[in-house]
Amino acid sequence: MKTLILGGTREARDLAHIASGEPGFDIVSSLAGRVRDPMLPDGAVRVGGFGGVDGLREWLAVNRIAAVVDATHPFAGIISANAASAVADLRLPLVHLRRPSWSAQPGDRWFRVPDLAAAAKTAAELGNRVFLTIGRQGVGAFAATTGAWFLIRAIDPPDGPLPPQHELLLARGPFTVEDEAGLLADRRIDVVVTKDSGGDQTDAKLTAARAAGLPVVMIDRPALPVGSAVVETVAEAWKWLCEQRETRG
Repeated sequence: MKTLILGGTREARDLAHIASGEPGFDIVSSLAGRVRDPMLPDGAVRVGGFGGVDGLREWLAVNRIAAVVDATHPFAGIISANAASAVADLRLPLVHLRRPSWSAQPGDRWFRVPDLAAAAKTAAELGNRVFLTIGRQGVGAFAATTGAWFLIRAIDPPDGPLPPQHELLLARGPFTVEDEAGLLADRRIDVVVTKDSGGDQTDAKLTAARAAGLPVVMIDRPALPVGSAVVETVAEAWKWLCEQRETRG
């Protein structure tokens, strides 16, 4: 069964590793190409966009894809919506693999916001030294914040404008709680801004912020298309794929 995994996450790589070694599956993983040196999954890989819904629909049809797993980052809302639209037109099965959201723990001081603009406004109200850990995309939403200093951490340098006062730290997780605590103390951070990505690769900053009593501006995930089939673990996604294979007979 030829399957497209929309990837870029650890879950996508784990699923590709499992499925690529099993008979009856022909796996192609797709990466957006936004990271300069991505971690590649097992099996065939394509890199780059599809050209919107029309391009993805055509690619699925030409390549005779039988099932699609959307295992992109929880904030990759555009490709998730495009996938839902494209597979609906072709009547293909689709499941979204989404790690669970983070949940506030006792002692957390979280301020949930719906988007980047609200995050920039809230962060400026809460502190003067901001740890901005949202990846390289979206940093421009904070460029007009002139009254605060930003520590911007990303894997690759952000595109577009940056806040006037900032330090750019290029690093790839996972990070330890000890490292995060040291970073917060060394840079005298008084507010943390992050996306609700979930998972355990970058949650150490939340533990460190809790221990330091720092407020965290938590950006909510974009909603998936109405009626989407969603699983939270690689094991559930693999079970779904096996069921699709059995259905095809």
